[in-house]
Amino acid sequence: MFENFFKAIGEPTRLKILRLLVEQELCVCDIEEVLQISQPRVSQHLK
Repeated sequence: MFENFFKAIGEPTRLKILRLLVEQELCVCDIEEVLQISQPRVSQHLK
């Protein structure tokens, strides 16, 4: 359980996504826009 958590926060893009989602609920398109990354990449990080 802990290894998955640390793996998630150890990736810089995932950490940025987590920080965004802590502040407010966002859809994938909003995350794409804020981080300037593609929809498939956002979806991959959210898996």
